[in-house]
Amino acid sequence: MIETSLPLSPQVFAILSALVEEQLGLQYRLEERDLLAERVSRRAVERGFESLLDYYYFLRYDAAAKSEFPRLAEELVVNETFFFREVAGLRLVAESFVPELLASGVRPRIWCAACATGEEPLTLAMLLDGAGLLDRVEIVASDINARALAHAAAGHYRRRSLRSLPPSVVGRWMVEHGDGMQVAPRLQEAISWRRVNLLETDREALGAAFDVVLCRNVFIYFSDKTISHVLSMFYDRMRPGGSLLVGAAESLTRFDVGFRCEERAGAFFYRREAP
Repeated sequence: MIETSLPLSPQVFAILSALVEEQLGLQYRLEERDLLAERVSRRAVERGFESLLDYYYFLRYDAAAKSEFPRLAEELVVNETFFFREVAGLRLVAESFVPELLASGVRPRIWCAACATGEEPLTLAMLLDGAGLLDRVEIVASDINARALAHAAAGHYRRRSLRSLPPSVVGRWMVEHGDGMQVAPRLQEAISWRRVNLLETDREALGAAFDVVLCRNVFIYFSDKTISHVLSMFYDRMRPGGSLLVGAAESLTRFDVGFRCEERAGAFFYRREAP
């Protein structure tokens, strides 16, 4: 890993940050120029570039850039998450939404979008398994970061991810292993892990429409334009009446894209309205 960043002038920052937002949805403000320089430099130097302008030209015009953006995303995306984070929303899904859908004759499809290293979908799988419902639900978990998905698929987690883990989980869904904990294989197997860029998703990559979508603590990194685009994509990939959950610090009320804010059991969510 490089110890210093390559120089990033305001002019190059402007075009490079615009390209990053266009391709990955991540927004960097001018006051974050040093942060962007540090993160992009790691990948640029690894690829053998000596300037960020040259790396920009490669990303913008080279035919090989399409496969480069996922690797750049690994440097840019912060995978800060942990088990049982903002658990009220996950309990709402497991204890209310899923039983209601099953009672109506629907096999629920749940999408954990931008799942990072997998703690969120695995927490949900634990809650569903505890309610005896895991084998009656389909869970898709996706992220743009292939390295994060590999971590999730391996199912081994260290102390930072385990800081809110209830004691009852140990021995039932996780066991001590080396310097951390290993997730039970049946939870891993209940989740379909897929690499997805939220700006480029297609129906074939995700399958049928979803009843529940979780995209939590992701929109804080996006511009309003990108958020609107992603919300429209979620709307198209959800069944009418489906539920969208975002982070506790995120609000979608300023966006007019077909979702109505509701509250239940102390948790807020957005209901997809009919066309």
